Amino acid sequence: MTQQSESTTSATAQDTDDPVPPLAPAPGHPAVLPPPPLAEPRPLGERRSWPRSFVDRLTAPLPGLRAFARFAREGALRPGAEGLADIPLLPFEPGPLPRVDVRTVAVSWAGHASWVIRIGGLTVLTDPVWSRRIIGTPARITPVGVAWSTLPRVDAVVISHNHYDHLDAPTLRRLPRDTPVFVPAGLGRWFRRRRFTRVTELDWWEAAELGGVRFDFVPAHHWSKRSLTDTCRTLWGGWVLTAPEGQRVYFAGDTGYGHWFSRIGQRHPGIDLALLPIGAYDPRWWLSDVHCDPEEAVRATVDLNARRMAPMHWGTFVLSAEPVLEPLRRVRAAWERAGLAREDLWDLAVGGSRVLE
Repeated sequence: MTQQSESTTSATAQDTDDPVPPLAPAPGHPAVLPPPPLAEPRPLGERRSWPRSFVDRLTAPLPGLRAFARFAREGALRPGAEGLADIPLLPFEPGPLPRVDVRTVAVSWAGHASWVIRIGGLTVLTDPVWSRRIIGTPARITPVGVAWSTLPRVDAVVISHNHYDHLDAPTLRRLPRDTPVFVPAGLGRWFRRRRFTRVTELDWWEAAELGGVRFDFVPAHHWSKRSLTDTCRTLWGGWVLTAPEGQRVYFAGDTGYGHWFSRIGQRHPGIDLALLPIGAYDPRWWLSDVHCDPEEAVRATVDLNARRMAPMHWGTFVLSAEPVLEPLRRVRAAWERAGLAREDLWDLAVGGSRVLE
């Protein structure tokens, strides 16, 4: 696996890898570098030019012919009948959205990577997929946990990348076209073709602000593809949302485990809640570079120095071969083994909500 540099594609205020004078070390200890400064927010809706490909951002090579040959020999990316038998036991507890004010941070899990985040007085949707079925995947095994009709006005949408289980055109068509949308570099054209008028594209380590809430786009160990000819033509990543009062929520999007977590935690200290993927990991030889397993998600929480973790990306769509309830069992066990406080694992049911105190 190769680890790419953090530099962005163009010279901006975000060139944060310049040398920083070290802090004075304590006797007998090495110098400690402070985290690089956060970028100044970029203008909302800015039109920008991007490279034709982001393949240089990959932290692992995409599968080659040998991998596809092995996949053809070994077969399924779906669990067998025994692995599907627990579908009726998947936690599904839809409830009303919490009451909030401008100083409250609350999250509600609609399923998969779709969250309703209430922060700084805004309602933000992450990777909204309210469809029953997406291309190439069986129908949902749990219903959507938050009815669309119960949503307050959506103030913003963040998108992690362009895979169909994260970028769902039928769901996005439900939104007013003047809804502010924050997307990875190169993906703005997709939204503008669909007549969205307030689209902000960001590179890794760049940021924008809306209503006093800061939206930082951060790296992920993943990739992008939506058709046969557009592999890595748009970027991928996660989002750190920071409220005016300072509360921070990290939405990882879709990612494997790796070095980015500690760097995100260094640049964004004091993450109150990390929304991390724990499913779609089996077989590991095929998926380890792009999807965390439950134990890696717990390690990522520690790397981030996040106070709490809420699992996602499981129990909604069958995308891989692990039994449907296994991610939840394994993340609970890994959390306990790590000696972390049980109340800081927000293992919500689909439709569940929690409020940051």
